[in-house]
Amino acid sequence: MIAEILKDYLMKLLILTGVGVLIGFPVMYSLHRDDVLSSYTVDLSCIGYVSSDLSAEIASYRETVSNIFALTLMGSFKNTTYQELATFVDKFGNRPAGSENLENSIDYVLKLASNYGLDNVHGENVSVPHWVRGNESCVLVSPRVQNLAITGLGYSVGTNGTHLEADVLVVQSFTELQNRADEAKGKIVVIAEDWLGSYGKTVVYRSRAAVEVARVGGLAALIRSVTPFSIYSPHTGMMSYSGNVTKIPAAALTVEDAQMLLRMSKRGDPLRISLYMEAQTLANTTSRNTVAELQGTTHPEKVVVVSGHLDSWDVG
Repeated sequence: MIAEILKDYLMKLLILTGVGVLIGFPVMYSLHRDDVLSSYTVDLSCIGYVSSDLSAEIASYRETVSNIFALTLMGSFKNTTYQELATFVDKFGNRPAGSENLENSIDYVLKLASNYGLDNVHGENVSVPHWVRGNESCVLVSPRVQNLAITGLGYSVGTNGTHLEADVLVVQSFTELQNRADEAKGKIVVIAEDWLGSYGKTVVYRSRAAVEVARVGGLAALIRSVTPFSIYSPHTGMMSYSGNVTKIPAAALTVEDAQMLLRMSKRGDPLRISLYMEAQTLANTTSRNTVAELQGTTHPEKVVVVSGHLDSWDVG
């Protein structure tokens, strides 16, 4: 079981997201239990998603995990992960799949992990998509002219080298889109969805918008950025296509512009938008999974695999 491995290493293994998994570990290496602030507690409600036996085993480490979190947030380890992460992002900038920045960052983390004594540190070659954004712009041309900040969604197609100009239909949900399907044909569709209380519930509009709009004959999909708060900043992220549905361009608007277009539409203003996107997916390229191991002491034939994705969006 994983218990034997975790008992030896849990005080060393800092469980973070993304690059923090691999960068956060080494700096934790020399910490000791007497540094722990015992007042910090951890919510383990997520264990309901695994088997009852594994849930019980995970729950048995509640105090140890709380101690690790306390060290990280309030103890001698405070701010260390932030500083390591800041160094990483300052040094390499954005790291989209297929980029030199990503490969350089992988080299850096592999060396860092080796220097701190992790076991079996290595990269594993893997074929990855190579999507390129290119230039993009969006302009409201009627009832008045205004530039609209957008960011193309990951793996979207472009506008084939032309400015796609069309009338606009604004809806707030996929249900409304279906109910107004006869109005969508030949138009750019703006989906000004509300924030639904969580990222998981709202992100469906980003992932499915292009498919749902194409199914009713729309020419392009523009969604409200998937966020409850905005400072006029469009948010990118993954979207998907369906094999039997025409691929159309998809991009995210700022919350502010999506709300403005919705208000104008409700007043009956005739909306028209010009959209330009150079986005394209090139041939797959080779990158690497970044992997290190923590070998068990009681059971040296068992290991904990330490990894995390190091790539980022190009606008990061």
